[in-house]
Amino acid sequence: MMLNFTIARLPRIEFGIGTLHRVPAIAAGFGSRLLLVTGARSFIQSRHWHPLVEQFQQQGLQWQHCSIAEEPSPDLIDELVMRYADQSIDVVIGIGGGSTLDAAKAIAGLLRVQRSVMDFLEGVGPELPYRGPAVPFIAVPTTAGTGSEATKNAVLSVQGEHGFKKSFRDDKLVAEYAIVDPDLLLDCPPSVIAANGMDALTQLLESYVSTKSNALTDALAISGLEAIRDALIPLYQQQGASPRHREQMAYAALLSGITLAQVGLGSVHGLASPLGAFFPIPHGVVCGTLVATATRINIDSMLQREPDNRALVKYAQVAAVLCQQSFTDTAAAHRALIELLSSWTEELALPRLSTLGLHESAVDKVIANCRGNSMKTNPIVLIDDEVRQILLERL
Repeated sequence: MMLNFTIARLPRIEFGIGTLHRVPAIAAGFGSRLLLVTGARSFIQSRHWHPLVEQFQQQGLQWQHCSIAEEPSPDLIDELVMRYADQSIDVVIGIGGGSTLDAAKAIAGLLRVQRSVMDFLEGVGPELPYRGPAVPFIAVPTTAGTGSEATKNAVLSVQGEHGFKKSFRDDKLVAEYAIVDPDLLLDCPPSVIAANGMDALTQLLESYVSTKSNALTDALAISGLEAIRDALIPLYQQQGASPRHREQMAYAALLSGITLAQVGLGSVHGLASPLGAFFPIPHGVVCGTLVATATRINIDSMLQREPDNRALVKYAQVAAVLCQQSFTDTAAAHRALIELLSSWTEELALPRLSTLGLHESAVDKVIANCRGNSMKTNPIVLIDDEVRQILLERL
């Protein structure tokens, strides 16, 4: 059988402990003027900050710094682009979690274009074609979850009753380099390890059963799931202490970004968009609290309406990987997978949606706004009542 697939652009990837030290020399290859985008506190208060700044100086780099305190909004991106547009920035470096990398990615994409990001944001504006050019972008993740270092998406949010969570998305936004240093996970608190780890797991699982999945992304997804199986719970329990577990989770998160960028996601991420827009719910928490229930609803729906759907076999294959055992039939594998995901949700102390602001009266509004790109690659088209069941079971 012929294998047919297309793989879109990826960054050059530098992976391994200590790779952060390569950033100044790599940045210097693009020019002498850089914009450094970090989170509000964690990285600049870490042991990595001052050595990095000293290396910038040794390289003769002129750098400016801005910080991202929360999930970036279109207004924030426009403000920062206006602030730095006349500074002749040669390269943008994003160091932080997914929100920081998304913000840096969007800024790099607009510094030389000087239009509002709303002109390009999917689903909320005129959706003009993005022509670029983008300033070269270097992505350095400090958490293991979103995989933003490997994607072309800059996810931006407006929170509140009329909020949205949408992507500025184009191949030209892909980072030139993804520098993945597992040592940067050392300072992650357990709650961040849990939420981001379950985000990575969900991205790998959903891309594996995506309607667009292919042989290459499947191989990457399984490799990432094996790493999460071995590392997530120990890393959470040890608060990031084990170098080996940090490596495995950084690797899994990177693979999750690669796979989602190539083949899309599913119902959990379809729901994460409106939930994150209407309520102050961190993205990884949404993924972690929904993945077990959404997986069960997907399986039940396919058994009822599409019993020949290939994703039923693929869910059983994931069960064999995560549970590290062979199953006599797919039904037993499905039960074991759901039980394992549910146990991880409890062990990682992921809260129910009602504790995060969602009430039953708002469920229909969430459902009405969940049919974005992620839902389009879910292995089965869920009807509203099935989506409602996912949400109600996690209230």
